[in-house]
Amino acid sequence: MSAGQWFTQLSAWQVMLLGLVFFGSLYLLGGAGMQALTRSLSRQGVGHVLDTRPLKPDQLQREWRQSLHSVLLFGIGMVVPWGLLQLGWAQLAPSASAGRVALEIVVLMIWNDVHFWINHRLLHTRPLARFHTDHHRSIVTTPWSTYSFHPVEALMLGNIILLPMLVHDFYFWSLAAVPVLSLLLNLIGHSNYDFFPRVSDTHPLAASRRHYLHHARPKGNYGFALAFMDRWMRTQADSAPASSSHGAR
Repeated sequence: MSAGQWFTQLSAWQVMLLGLVFFGSLYLLGGAGMQALTRSLSRQGVGHVLDTRPLKPDQLQREWRQSLHSVLLFGIGMVVPWGLLQLGWAQLAPSASAGRVALEIVVLMIWNDVHFWINHRLLHTRPLARFHTDHHRSIVTTPWSTYSFHPVEALMLGNIILLPMLVHDFYFWSLAAVPVLSLLLNLIGHSNYDFFPRVSDTHPLAASRRHYLHHARPKGNYGFALAFMDRWMRTQADSAPASSSHGAR
C-alpha cells in the first residue's frame, strides 16, 4: 500500500490527530534546531545577528501561545485536503519518478512564494491589517515568531496546497514536502540571523535579511523565501532601518 492510499483510508479523526502530531513535532524540532544553529554559528563567527535589541518581556510567552493556536489550526486543517480526496475533487498520483517528484516540489514552492505574497500583501491592507498586527508585535523576531499570528492569518497562509490539488494529481510525498520546506524557509526568515552577509538583499540566500527588514519597518518585502514577487510588484525594501544593529548596508 502506498503512502497516498494509506492516507486516504484514514478516518477524519485519525487525519486530524496525525496533523496535530505532524505540525507540533515539526514546529518544536524546527524552532529548537534553528535556535541551536544560529547560536552555534554566532559563536564560530559565521554570519551575525541582525538585531541585537532585547526581546519584549512577554514576547516568547505570547509567541508560544499563538504558535500553539496555529499548530492546532494547521493540524486539524489537514482534514481539508483529505476531504478533497474523499469527495473525488482531487486525486493523488499512484506513483511518480524521482524527477517528477522534484519538479512537483519546485512548482509547489514557487506557488508558495506567489501565494504568500498575495495573502501577505492583503494582510497589509486596511480591512485585514488588524489580523496581521499580532505577528508584527515581534519586531525582533525569533524562530517562535514563525507561527505566531492570528487564526485568520493562519487560515489565509495555510491553504497553499488546496488550489494546486484541484488542478493536478500530485504524488503524496510532493504535497507532504510543502509544509516541511515551507516551515524550514519560514524559520530562516524569522531567525534574526544573517547567514550570508556578503550577498545582496535580493539574493536567494538573503531571505532572513529581507524578512528582518519587513519586521523592522513593516512596508515592503512581502515575499516569502525568494525576491521575485517583490521585484515584479515593486515592493522591495532596499535598506536597513536606522535601528538595525549593523546599520544600512
